[in-house]
Amino acid sequence: MSAVEEVAGASAEVIQVLFALHQGFGAQELCGPLEVLSNALQKIKDPETTAFECTIAAPSQAVTSSSGLTIKADIDFKTAHEDINYYDVLILPGGSGVEKIIKEQSEPTALMQAYAKLQMNDPSKERTLMSIGTGSLILGQAGLLQGLAATTHPDYYTKFENICKEAARRGNLEQTDVMEENYVVNNARFDLGDELDENPFILTKRPDGRRKSIARQGSNAWKESVKRRESNARRAALKLGGLRVITSGGVTSGLDASLYLVAAMVSHESAQEVARLLQYTWNKGVTVEGIDV
Repeated sequence: MSAVEEVAGASAEVIQVLFALHQGFGAQELCGPLEVLSNALQKIKDPETTAFECTIAAPSQAVTSSSGLTIKADIDFKTAHEDINYYDVLILPGGSGVEKIIKEQSEPTALMQAYAKLQMNDPSKERTLMSIGTGSLILGQAGLLQGLAATTHPDYYTKFENICKEAARRGNLEQTDVMEENYVVNNARFDLGDELDENPFILTKRPDGRRKSIARQGSNAWKESVKRRESNARRAALKLGGLRVITSGGVTSGLDASLYLVAAMVSHESAQEVARLLQYTWNKGVTVEGIDV
């Protein structure tokens, strides 16, 4: 059973996604993931079974990308803070505006921190924080990647490492493992399935020699794990209370990470169907930590 399929005759829940935009965001870093999630269906033959509902938050009513595209926001950051518990997924695109946000430690930095704190205080719910491109620099500067593995746009690897090292010095000294990967997933929930060799999220070879990674083929955690007391306890023991943290590289890496999210929260078949509709070849990333909760 997939993450959002009907359970015992109950109506399937739509996964609520919040995009946190800023002045100078990357247009394709918004539009790519938005296109993927908007096309994902719970039942691939039924166009009425929308899997995700997306909301855009910004510091003002309208926000302009680095390429001049102006987007009308659904809500401002004040409302986003007030309603943060409503969202299952929070997505942060990068773009040229990231440098100013890091320098001023301005929004959406506080929104990212509030979302992580929410998960640490309430690990019973499955939540995901995902960055596209240089959005991960904001997460690193905010201290949210300590003790985790992460990636960013290849042109910013060195800057990213320096930001994460400085965050570690300010925090608890835990370092961030900066990886040169397409996308990196921490705190995954997964169902191994019966055929490990056919699991689309198992990485059989790692350039650094680490053990192979595993992730689920469609999640039961979405509905079932909140009912298991032991699952909540195990999740609470993970970094950030078990918050699934996904960082991705450039624009196409954001597409790939979004397809991973569809596969993890809906089904692998749904992700494959979205890739087919977009005439896009899905390139996988890595899952560095996981727990079957």
